[in-house]
This record gives sequence, C-alpha cells and structure tokens, in this order.
Amino acid sequence: MFTPESVGLRDYLSPDSRGRTISDAHHELSLSESYRTTCVTTGVQQLAGRSVLLAVSGQLLSALAMIEIDGVVRRMLLCPPDINPNLIENLIKEAEIDAIVTDEPQRWSEAGINVLTVHFPEPTDVRQKTERATDWLMLTSGTSGAPKIVSHTLDGLCGAIHVDGTSQGTAPVWATFYDIRRYGGLQIFLRAVIGGGSMVLSEPGEPLTDYVARLVARGVTHISGTPSHWRKFLMSGSVSHFSPSYVRLSGEIANQAVLDGLAQAFPSASVGHAYASTEAGVGFAVTDGREGFPASLIGQHSNGVEMKVVDGSLHIRSKRTAQAYIGRDVAALMDSDGFVDTGDMVELRGERYYFVGRRGGIINIGGLKVHPEEIEAVINRHPAVRMSRAKSRRSPITGSIVVADIVLAANGIGRERKIRDEIISDCRDQLAPYKVPVVISFVETLDVTPAGKLARI
Repeated sequence: MFTPESVGLRDYLSPDSRGRTISDAHHELSLSESYRTTCVTTGVQQLAGRSVLLAVSGQLLSALAMIEIDGVVRRMLLCPPDINPNLIENLIKEAEIDAIVTDEPQRWSEAGINVLTVHFPEPTDVRQKTERATDWLMLTSGTSGAPKIVSHTLDGLCGAIHVDGTSQGTAPVWATFYDIRRYGGLQIFLRAVIGGGSMVLSEPGEPLTDYVARLVARGVTHISGTPSHWRKFLMSGSVSHFSPSYVRLSGEIANQAVLDGLAQAFPSASVGHAYASTEAGVGFAVTDGREGFPASLIGQHSNGVEMKVVDGSLHIRSKRTAQAYIGRDVAALMDSDGFVDTGDMVELRGERYYFVGRRGGIINIGGLKVHPEEIEAVINRHPAVRMSRAKSRRSPITGSIVVADIVLAANGIGRERKIRDEIISDCRDQLAPYKVPVVISFVETLDVTPAGKLARI
C-alpha cells in the first residue's frame, strides 16, 4: 500500500524484489537491478532541485529514468513521443524547464538548456538518496485544443493503489495499451512498481499482434486500455491466445457492446471500467458488467472521493486530483470548494448514471446539440459492429446532418446492406429523429489518437 511517508519511487524497490521485472521487446530488468543501477550518463546529482523535461523515445528507458530522478528533481514533465514539436517551446517556458533528460541529445542541442543523456543502466554501488518530493507534470490529451500541463504529487497519483487480491498471492504481471507518459499508462506503471508486480511495456510502432504475443509469453495477468484500444484488440484475431484475469477500460465511455465483447472473450476475467482523468485523478471503478455507474456513488464515500453532478457535468473532489494547471491560477482547475469539473456529461436513468459525451465534443445538427457518443453507443450494440464514429457533415438543405463510419466484425462482411437497414432501424427506435445517421459508410479501420481515444475529425 502506498504511504505518503515514502517520498520517491525508489522507496518501493529493494535489492530483493521477489523476481519482479520490467521489460519491453528488447530488454528485461529485474526491479532490484533498477534499485542498484543508474541510467543518467553524467550522474543524477546534476539534476538536484531542477525542473526537468523527460523526453525519452522508448517506454522502458523512460520508466527507469522516472525511478531514478523522482525524489531528486523539483519537477518532472513527462513528454509523450507524439507531442507536436511546435508546442514544445511554450511547454518548456510554462513549466520553467531548466534541464532535459533524453536519449536523443542531438534533437535538443539548440534548446539552450542543460541536456543530460540517458542510456540503458550500468551497475553502481551507490543508491541515490531521495531528497525531496517531486512534482509530476503531465500533459492533457489536447483533444479540445493545446494540451495543458497538470501537476500531481506522487501521493496523489498513488492514492488508489493497493496490492490487488485477484492474483491470489502471486505477484501480478501488468501491461497497458497506454503510453506510460500519459496519465492512464502511468497509473499502471505505478501499480506495478508500488503494488508488487511486474510490467510489460510496448515498443513505439509495435504491431498489436506482436505486442499481444509478448503479453502471452510474459504471462500478463492484469491489463488496461481505452475502449478504442480494446475494440481494435477484439478485431485483431488475437483473442484466443490471451487470457488475463483482470481487464480494465478507461479514458473513454465504456458502452455495453465493448463490455459484453470483453466478457465473452475473457469469461474467467474480472472485466470492469474505471473513471479517471489527468485532472480529476482516479475516481471509481465499476465491475458489475454494466455501462455507467450506480447513482449511489454520488456523495461522500469511504475511499475519499466525493462526486456531484452540476448541470449534467460530473464534478470530483479528492486527494487524488491534480494540484493545479502549471502557469495558471488554481481556479482554472477547480472551484472554490475544491471540485474539478471533468467536462464529462452524465444522465440519470433510474438508479444509474450514464455517460453521454464530452461537453466540448458536442456536434451541432440544425441548431440542435448532439453527443456523438450517444449515437455510437446505439450503433455499437449491433452484433456485427466493432467500432463506429458519428460526426456531422454539411448539408445544403438542412445545414448539417449526422453521418457515421462503421467498422464491421468478420460476421458482417458481405451483409452491409442488411446491416445498414438494421442500424438505421435501431437508431430510429432509440434516438431522436435529428440524431439518426443520414449516411452510413463502412470502413476498414478508424484512427485512434496516441492517447488511445477515437480520433474525431
């Protein structure tokens, strides 16, 4: 269990880590090795008290650098490899970065900032002393504009972490489809390090089937990803080769279709969806197999998370929420009572709340506001559909219409006309007329952003 008295990640590592490892496609290290080793070429003491941009190409080396410099630096800004280069200069200024840790020093040679190089670790007899609590900085997904820099403490990041009981005494082997330099992936990395498990990381650009083959070979038991990640997995043909005991979804609305698909694919697994965001932290998890969450979760609970719904938007207050947006007043993140407005819109139906979409993701159809996720939820319930994306298209008659791109499962190929008619019928039965797609296109694939979310273009 995480305790605030433990200042840095190295406080959770020891020379005896009970066979726990961290690996990617090319390297494997025991966590006890990371306790004894250094990856900062010229010595981590040069970073003491600095604000550091961690810009490392691979996830494994990033993880080792996080472990080494946490508790030494003042701030650590995690830089995902897909970040728009045009945004870097402003992010460096906002976060007051005065050092860069990277495995690509030539990329930063003209930054005018001290650059320290990292490489795969070498043995050392000196364990770096943890000196201070480091502020962990990470970027929001930027789906509704330029990404913001969010500040967390290690205490807040680890507030929901405990040793998971589903492993029945065996240390879990964790994996994630996220990148660990984003909030969702970082949560899984910290669960492995602090919760007593091992970690299997993906390689940049690694084909999904190759990654899944490594998950099987490494005996992965616990894995997470966005619903879009999981839909792509279910389409990949790798289902029969993988049998985790713990499956979690987060980052997007987990509708009933993907939950049912995963329950069918992994009948012996605990399948659930968690609510978390970079700003609000980890809110709650739902493991009853149903989309949405019980209305009873609204209010104060023993896990220290308090939620309320204001004008249809979910608000969260807890010790797991971020401290602030860097470079902005704290009021930009939370209200005077300490609640973070998540911008995720919910609707109460009976004794359960259902997510209907993002406040900033609404499309306008003839002056009427539509959440595309609501339309996709109906489409995705069709047994022959794997993924869908609803959007608006300009119309010379009505101004705009709803159209939908759909990826079919194997059992739908060759039946497109019949499936189109069935989907239109389902939408007419369950949606207001202006929400019913006027045009349906069947496509081979739909793009997913580097953060694992359906790309809305």
